[in-house]
Amino acid sequence: MGNDARDNLSIFLSGMEQVATPQRGDLLSGVILSISSNGLVIDLGLKRDGIVPRSDLERIPSSEGNFKAGDRIAVMIVDLADQDDNLVVSIAQARESEDWLKAQSLLENGSIFEGIPQSYNRGGLIIPFGRLRGFVPASHISEMPRGLEEADRIVKLQCFVDRKMPLKVIEVDPKRRRLVLSERKAVRQWRQEQKAHLLKTLKVDEVHDGIVTSLCEFGVFVDIGGADGLIHISELAWRRVEDPSKILTVGQEIKVLIYRLDEKANRIGLSFKRLQPNPWEAAADQVAVGQLISGSVSHLGKAGAYVWCDEIGLEGLIRFDNIPEQFQVGLPIKALVKVFNIERERLELDLVELKETVDHSTVE
Repeated sequence: MGNDARDNLSIFLSGMEQVATPQRGDLLSGVILSISSNGLVIDLGLKRDGIVPRSDLERIPSSEGNFKAGDRIAVMIVDLADQDDNLVVSIAQARESEDWLKAQSLLENGSIFEGIPQSYNRGGLIIPFGRLRGFVPASHISEMPRGLEEADRIVKLQCFVDRKMPLKVIEVDPKRRRLVLSERKAVRQWRQEQKAHLLKTLKVDEVHDGIVTSLCEFGVFVDIGGADGLIHISELAWRRVEDPSKILTVGQEIKVLIYRLDEKANRIGLSFKRLQPNPWEAAADQVAVGQLISGSVSHLGKAGAYVWCDEIGLEGLIRFDNIPEQFQVGLPIKALVKVFNIERERLELDLVELKETVDHSTVE
């Protein structure tokens, strides 16, 4: 037992040494009065001494069993009376309880520790934790694919045995002897801590190499050196993007620009499009308010109809309270430039009469 562990257990026991009515399972601290072939006699500060049977001492590793009279040790009550009306106490179970205390401390402070799976069962991994056995459910292993058949899951679990992994305690229940651990949450926390550290070294407008780690409907996550940043869908390309997978793929190596850092929220904002030619700047000499341009409807939204203009490589908006039924994606449009703002990337259009832009047969 390490010094720190002894100190922690002593603190825990300090308020428990005076027990008016001892109960089975109580943790107490006592002083060894005598040692014999039958076991130890412990002064518990009560009316009755505690007896540690020889069978209990045999459960303790030899490296931890060098007891001598006068030593103060922690014990757990396992029987309220033997044949001589002494309390039967256990050093082995008290030390196991010390491991429960360690687990509880890890749960409360959220610390990450390393463990090595010793075995597995159909539901997950078995990991030694001092004298206890912790369990990592398969759902809490980050590299475990979801939806596997039982046979495939067991084959996958075998691969983790004897492989060191970061872990986090997520449940401690000594009465039910449940110690549940999570590798997935430990990895997530570790990445968040790495991200917080990395944030302090990054600067806005820096360009970094990255690897696409995942895609979602609102953007793309990119690992830029141990931490993920987000390319919001609006930062993927200069034109509207409906599906990020049309632009990037998982595992793709790319360069990204850091355009936003938020240490408080622990977020890194990345841009892919800002490393590409800016069509708004390129159109500065091509577009003027009042200019007639052609295009086709690219998207219908709450604000109105969006029109893609090939000749200038930009998307503009024709505002409508109610979009005419004739407007469908792909419909050819002619419109006048109403607003052209490069800094705000804003192009608003006024529709030239509808009858001039659609087939007359579609208009009543």
